[in-house]
Amino acid sequence: MTEDSTNKLYYGDCLTIMRDHMNLGSVDLIYLDPPFKSNRDYNVIYKDETGRPLPDQVNAFCDLWELDEDRQRALKAMPVLMREAGIDDATVEFWRLWMNALRGTHPELLAYLSYMVERLLLMKGILKPTGSIYLHCDPTASHYIKVMMDAIFRHENFRNEIIWRRTGAHGGAKRWGPIHDVILFYTRGETYTWNRVLEAYGSDYVDLHYRYEDAFGRFQAISLTGPGARTGSSGQPWRGINPGDRHWALPSNRALPEWFTAPDGYESMTTQERLDVLDEQDMIYWPPRGTMPRFKRYASISEGNPVQDIIWDIRPISSHADERLGYATQKPLKLLERIIEASTNPGETVFDPFCGCATTVEAAHKLGRKWIGIDIAIHAIKRVAKKRLQERLRLVEGEHFTIQGVPRDIEGARDLWSRDKYHFQKWAVEEIDGFVTTKRTADGGVDGRLYFGMPENDAYKPRGLESMAIEVKGGKNVGINVVRELRGVLDNDQALMVGLIVLEPLGERKERNFRKFMADAGDLDVLGMKYARMQILTVEEILDGKRFHTPGAVGRVDQAALPLT
Repeated sequence: MTEDSTNKLYYGDCLTIMRDHMNLGSVDLIYLDPPFKSNRDYNVIYKDETGRPLPDQVNAFCDLWELDEDRQRALKAMPVLMREAGIDDATVEFWRLWMNALRGTHPELLAYLSYMVERLLLMKGILKPTGSIYLHCDPTASHYIKVMMDAIFRHENFRNEIIWRRTGAHGGAKRWGPIHDVILFYTRGETYTWNRVLEAYGSDYVDLHYRYEDAFGRFQAISLTGPGARTGSSGQPWRGINPGDRHWALPSNRALPEWFTAPDGYESMTTQERLDVLDEQDMIYWPPRGTMPRFKRYASISEGNPVQDIIWDIRPISSHADERLGYATQKPLKLLERIIEASTNPGETVFDPFCGCATTVEAAHKLGRKWIGIDIAIHAIKRVAKKRLQERLRLVEGEHFTIQGVPRDIEGARDLWSRDKYHFQKWAVEEIDGFVTTKRTADGGVDGRLYFGMPENDAYKPRGLESMAIEVKGGKNVGINVVRELRGVLDNDQALMVGLIVLEPLGERKERNFRKFMADAGDLDVLGMKYARMQILTVEEILDGKRFHTPGAVGRVDQAALPLT
């Protein structure tokens, strides 16, 4: 099986993955549900794994933004990136003025927009000329994003602002109840895939529109004429009724009920002859007043309405639904199926750069499409691989999909360190079931925490979560000063334990000195069990399955169930 034909789940930042691993013009549909600019912190996955929220932790749903050094560098490079992507100079200048205005007034909004634009520029490149992109956002940011989507994908390629009515009612203190999300639909060009997809009729729609009833059931009386005069038989009078500046528009075959019997030669008859046949079989409604007849369209054979730009018939996932994976922002499978059906054909490729719990992946698989998903959190990747792909879809790694970007050997870990030091640290912390701290740094400081439960008064009743502070070092020259600084964390931090992860082996003498210094920190005694308060692990040991020795760590994932490629 070639790599190109394999469904792929990537661990990493979609910016890096798109740039380094995805070909130009390679996907047919992009659906993204990125972090919203709504100043909320979605840490439900971590809460689910630990039993409580972790307010100082980065997670898969971090929705808080600041103009840090990375954002500042990205802003400085943005005009060049925009010009390289074919954005005209006037739009680039507009962006520059807009960014300068936001820098002093709404810096967090500027950080969010720059993050999104940086990635949308790459998405435009990997989208096929006939491809489509759907960006799901809430109303707090949709208008800002739409301005940039107009610039990147061009205003003339804007197709719809789709409103998803996600709930029936929502209380608002001093405002209208917020009950919808926005989905922005753009295409790469003028020619694009579009399939006829129907939405079910609601009971209120049937009551309103199918107001008549006869022996065959409820029906609506729809016009038998269309706009514009015709010179053929469709423009000629029928039973003394002249369509005037319109013409007779016969119903399509799919609008005819199963009890309708078409006589021989029906398709070649004149319009007037076919109208006679319809009337003979009681398919014509004659209003009691007026002379213009109408066609009977029965509710029993109606498939539904073509999809509209207000989605009212798909509700959020209930808390007990079997598809729920514990994500606060998880979207219903039916919503993704509708989008994928409308804008792709079987065998084409669907891409979700913020795949989270991978609803897009499941919808694409069920509809016979290929898929690519990316997520920046190893916890999400593990959960998706186990719960979504293996258990729900019964997919086999290596046969139906691959997981890429997760080091499986020391060479892979060294490669990740050389390419992206921050994500190496992040991977190392999450690989030992820890949680990454919010402070982004390539060196120094506490890189993460491992949480564990503690007993109360020498009993087994949980007192709560305590933590081990984790520091990760990827360089080859790790000195004793690192261990001294870590001892300072132990003395001054709330953590009961500290752990050091090193990429390279220390050497026999250095390791002996490290372990002697660490031993002086003593042990944590839990119900007679001793746990060293300072511990060290190499990346090779971690890859072999070794973990820090702590009281029962929370959030552990069954590693045997996770195949890595």
